[in-house]
Amino acid sequence: MQHMKATLIAQAKEVRDDGSIVEIVVWELARPLPPCAHRYKYRLFFGTSGECFVRYDNETGKGDHRHAGSVETLYNFKDLDALLADFERDVTNWRKDR
Repeated sequence: MQHMKATLIAQAKEVRDDGSIVEIVVWELARPLPPCAHRYKYRLFFGTSGECFVRYDNETGKGDHRHAGSVETLYNFKDLDALLADFERDVTNWRKDR
């Protein structure tokens, strides 16, 4: 597989007092990553070093999707602002007693 040129546009990691991790990585690609129509490659993670609470990501062949614990669902990507807002909402509303 040939790698395409990408520009890192966002990268942040926060380790919270309770040990949870919030990490955001977003790349802008030269062309969309099929089957996505947009030109972003992203990984938004909330969890611990051993457990994923919430994750949004995309990959070739699979497209945009969201993980909530062990459940994976398709994600309807609108734009980066909506993606970040959806992720922030999930992090804010997540409860360990689910």
